[in-house]
Amino acid sequence: MKYLVTGGAGFLGSVLCRKLIESGIAPAAIHVARSRDCDLTRQDQAERLVQTVRPDVIIHMAARVGGIGANRENPGYYFYANMAMGLHLLEAARLGKVKKFVQIGTICAYPKFTPVPFKEENLWNGFPEETNAPYGIAKKALLTMCQGYRQQYGLNAIYLLPVNLYGPGDNFDPASSHVIPALIRKFVDAQAAGLQEIVAWGTGKASREFLYVEDAADGIALATLHYNDSEPVNLGAGREISIFDLTSLIARLCGFTGQIKWDTSKPDGQPRRCLDVSRALERFHFSAKMPLEEGLTRTIDWYRKNR
Repeated sequence: MKYLVTGGAGFLGSVLCRKLIESGIAPAAIHVARSRDCDLTRQDQAERLVQTVRPDVIIHMAARVGGIGANRENPGYYFYANMAMGLHLLEAARLGKVKKFVQIGTICAYPKFTPVPFKEENLWNGFPEETNAPYGIAKKALLTMCQGYRQQYGLNAIYLLPVNLYGPGDNFDPASSHVIPALIRKFVDAQAAGLQEIVAWGTGKASREFLYVEDAADGIALATLHYNDSEPVNLGAGREISIFDLTSLIARLCGFTGQIKWDTSKPDGQPRRCLDVSRALERFHFSAKMPLEEGLTRTIDWYRKNR
């Protein structure tokens, strides 16, 4: 079996490739597609990639993504790039007679006011939170395409919904990072500069769930090897924390003792986010292992060593 992994050199992808090798797949059987070598927003390049590699399995993780600020600044591009990459790669998989297609979706696809915990059957019961709706809708449309290609062409396409990821090697760029790396950078850099105040976005009232990158890679690897149904599956830890409590926790773990000022002119994003993770446990025996505080400590240590 040959595996094509788009985004395989990235934050999550590099860990996933290691997990696949640890599961017994030969390194030579895993081909990592990099954006500098192939523009998946172009149909001809997506088809050429599949024709060249001739994979049995495609794991599509490549995405254009960022935090709330980046989503507000790039709604059109995020919709186009994520929709186009998945659209073209799925069609290339059909033409190349690929045996299995693993589409990595996003928790941003859920409606803004989804009942907590989020269940997969609620995915279509409303419009996503406005600041990331273009990204979320583009990714959610690919679920319908996966199901349509399964029905019409017999493509074994599965769809996974990972919650917010974090861990060593995350994106710490303030222009595009998500909340955990953004806060870690603010606190660590403030300490280094001798500052006694940092500014956090929003009110702190919103909640989020976080999945350590190693756990996310385990879940994707298990689904790739053992899950073959059409229903989408949440990947998460099943634990919720408010942004206020998360910010206080990261400040403590970083040793920051200054003041935290909340800029309420900035959006909170989705009001709450916490997943029902029972389907992943039932279908392919996945459950997250990493405690949040330990995962944060490892991420902080990584940033201090690499900043």
